[in-house]
Amino acid sequence: MAAARARRHDPERRQRIVDAALRVVGARGIAGLSHRTVAAEADVPLGSTTYHFASLDELLVAALRQANEGFGRELRESAALAAPGADLASALARLMGEWIGGERTGVELEYELYLAALRRPALRPVAAEWTAAVTETLARHTDLVTARALVALMDGICLQALLTGAEYDEAYARDMLGRLLVARSETAADR
Repeated sequence: MAAARARRHDPERRQRIVDAALRVVGARGIAGLSHRTVAAEADVPLGSTTYHFASLDELLVAALRQANEGFGRELRESAALAAPGADLASALARLMGEWIGGERTGVELEYELYLAALRRPALRPVAAEWTAAVTETLARHTDLVTARALVALMDGICLQALLTGAEYDEAYARDMLGRLLVARSETAADR
């Protein structure tokens, strides 16, 4: 009996597959994603992609979770937000500017995966996780309702810039975020 071929242990293979999926979606869009294109990009056998991710939705869930780390991490680690008495509108507008003004392909990729949840129900919980995490971070600086409104406004401003190709306008973002925060303060004062 021939000796069984030893299986090569590759603990980083799953991560390489997720990274490859992000590169494929970044270059070709979600329509260009397949187990075959990811396997080729990751330089792994096709069976490896299906072993780690039985469906493309499973692979997209892992990719979306990883992509979501960008802006959420920036918020959590922001020294400007952590400072006592921080100007929340200015800090958020600046963070958004750094994020959207940086490597735009990554931002577009995050939104493409995020918006894919419209047609792929398996992605909806991950999109909701991102929204909840960012809302929770912002709720430390304001109330929960206002934090949810801030997330919606920030998403809208970023999407408009991405979809129109316009430059991000930090002063506009700061003004709009400030208006929302002032309205919240005025409502709280009226109670």
